[in-house]
Amino acid sequence: VLTARISSDNQTVLREMADFLRDKLGSGIVVLGAISADRPVFIATVTSDLVAKGYNAGDIIKKISTVAGGGGGGKANMAQAGGKDKNKLDEALRLVKSLI
Repeated sequence: VLTARISSDNQTVLREMADFLRDKLGSGIVVLGAISADRPVFIATVTSDLVAKGYNAGDIIKKISTVAGGGGGGKANMAQAGGKDKNKLDEALRLVKSLI
């Protein structure tokens, strides 16, 4: 499990970074967060072997984004979300490991 706050406010870069890190891990879960347009944004990716074991990026994203006053979703292998309270970004990211 890799969680990190990224300094880029470009959501495309956030997605590309999540994909790159997931591929480098080989087997794992990556959850990244950043501030974009003064709001928190999140992305989660899960490798296919862990999806097969029941891990779901959409479920993870839904739970952490609510911490920041937002919502989102996606597929089991990739999901995105946004929030309203940028001050809750780090708190939301800390929640990830307890969800796994």
